[in-house]
Amino acid sequence: MKAAVVGERGQSPAYLDFPDPSPRQGELLLKVAGSALSRTTKSRASGAHYDSPSDFPFVAGIDGVGRREDGTRVYFAFPRPPYGSLAEQTVVDVNRCLILPSTLSDVQAAALANPGISCWAACEERARLRQGETVLVNGATGVAGRLAIQVAKHLGAQKVVATGRNLEALEAVKQLGADTIIPLGLEPESLEKNLATVFGHGVDVVLDYLWGPSAEQLLVAAARHGPNDRPLRYVSIGSVAGGSITLPSAVLRSSGISLMGSGTGSVSIQGLVPMLGRLFRAAADRRWEVAVQPVPLSEIGTVWSKGDGGPRIVLTVDR
Repeated sequence: MKAAVVGERGQSPAYLDFPDPSPRQGELLLKVAGSALSRTTKSRASGAHYDSPSDFPFVAGIDGVGRREDGTRVYFAFPRPPYGSLAEQTVVDVNRCLILPSTLSDVQAAALANPGISCWAACEERARLRQGETVLVNGATGVAGRLAIQVAKHLGAQKVVATGRNLEALEAVKQLGADTIIPLGLEPESLEKNLATVFGHGVDVVLDYLWGPSAEQLLVAAARHGPNDRPLRYVSIGSVAGGSITLPSAVLRSSGISLMGSGTGSVSIQGLVPMLGRLFRAAADRRWEVAVQPVPLSEIGTVWSKGDGGPRIVLTVDR
């Protein structure tokens, strides 16, 4: 079969022949229809992710949409190594597959899964979001952040605050349910004033896709201005703006802030599967969509290094 094969550590995938998979007991052989080129997929393939494979060669890709041998259309996650989702076929534990709603296309389902589950798991499993709470989405103008606004509202948030650097894109997220926006590109004094106002009114959960300097600013503002009787649950989901921060210990000692992460390892695969089912049903009912650019798998070499700022790229397999 043809697949996106990583031959050595640090090497980009190449469109090559790879041995056909054979299912073991409890596994399904799937014909892949599409798989999103997510940040996690790239990070794992490059060896930079904490959960990167260590044996080579392997097929890149962590999830996608495929068809069982009887034609049933499913979403699948975490194929058995060395097989991945960026291939014509893969093998997956039967418990890591979900039948998809008929109203979600292959491409939309593949594009929705990764950004959708990142915020769903952060809200439901990590932060334990409750009805009527206020959520701040740090980095709300990207694919994941835009979806996080809608997911937070669906899961019970009464108010959503959105931050971002692109003012035009930030204004647009109001149509998705954001009640307040804060441009991160403001002068430091103005930004501090806006953050003081927002946290002074009370923020219950932060979903942070950026980390880096903005995370430092948010945490300091929360500690200084947040109500003592309303502890903040701060969830790190991504690190687009930087992988580390400098955080004074007094921020945590002087506040009730709970600092946590959400990602592979912090939520069990067994727990993710039913969440994904709820995500797909909600997406189908509410017609959530993400901007998508379908690209044939054979062009993996062309799009692999493409930036993440535009539509979500979904590699498709032609039949």
